Amino acid sequence: MWRRVLALVLKELTSIWNDPKTRAVLLVPPLVQVLIVAYAATYEVRNVPLGIWNEDNGVVAAELVRRFAASPAFRVAAVPDHPEAAAALLNAKDVAAVLHVPQNFSARVLARQATSVQLLLDARRSNTAMLINGYATTIVQGFALEQYGLGPQQLALEVRDWFNPALDPQWFTLPGLVALLSLLVAILVSSLSLARERELGTFEQLLVTPLRPLEILLGKGIPAAVVGILEAHFVIAAALLWFRLPFTGSVLLLEAALLVYMLAAVGVGLVISSFARTQQQAVLGVLLYASPAIVLSGFVTPVENIPPAMAWLSPADPVRWMIVVARGVFLQDMPVAVALQAIWPMALIAAALLALAAVSVRRAVA
Repeated sequence: MWRRVLALVLKELTSIWNDPKTRAVLLVPPLVQVLIVAYAATYEVRNVPLGIWNEDNGVVAAELVRRFAASPAFRVAAVPDHPEAAAALLNAKDVAAVLHVPQNFSARVLARQATSVQLLLDARRSNTAMLINGYATTIVQGFALEQYGLGPQQLALEVRDWFNPALDPQWFTLPGLVALLSLLVAILVSSLSLARERELGTFEQLLVTPLRPLEILLGKGIPAAVVGILEAHFVIAAALLWFRLPFTGSVLLLEAALLVYMLAAVGVGLVISSFARTQQQAVLGVLLYASPAIVLSGFVTPVENIPPAMAWLSPADPVRWMIVVARGVFLQDMPVAVALQAIWPMALIAAALLALAAVSVRRAVA
């Protein structure tokens, strides 16, 4: 019996390896996902864009600024000179933190009088904010002790957490889930559409109908977009009614962003569906796309941490831009001009994907 079983096992393994498509499915997706996840998914904080608001021209303040600029955790991205400029940088996510050095800072340190510097943090990403706080505290305390022998009570770091003062991780997670869950549902529904027709043997019947390729594309894509939008509203309702998240932005702005986002998601699903011959292949295609898309979106780890070799992929990920809008609308009254900076990349991605889907569907029905 075991000899026969072994023969059948060897036959199956040989069949799997000899099929080029199966071999590609087994080798390529794990390799791609290992490379992207291993390099991009890191919980360290590096290269954080930092604003320096220095109101003191003394040598002590200049040395403290140099400490922050030389740290691998920070990158000086802006130098605001008044509070409104600092607030605008944080609102637009141009910086993740602003270091404020007050007037007379150098004089008070040299006179060994108690003083402080202020760190304004974008706390929409609560875990990252806590890490930035820890790095900044270490730099300030090390500078005070090594240079002037001052303790934390003589030179303190005052931290203000913007947008999420309680540093509640749910405020960070739930707006991101609006983007992630709606994407997965929309891609799954649209990717299974043509593959299901092929697997059930009804694809040929669809071809003999008067439907043109564009009409087939719309008929398969619209239901997926509707289901995805409903899923997004389900998550929004749970976030507002059950978890009591604040919603400070515009409902219309969020709806417009969701519509554009769903067009991109449906485009991905239809492209996958046009190449898949079975529903199993379609599901594998969704998994192959979804895992890197989530990692590159900034949902798990900051986008700034992604190595340059892979960072060029992140702007082509619609999830990244939808998360920016969702968090901005929930946690701050995101201005329309700032939201458009995230919506127009999604629109370009959606247009490109839908065009590719149209070509793929036309090829599939030809």
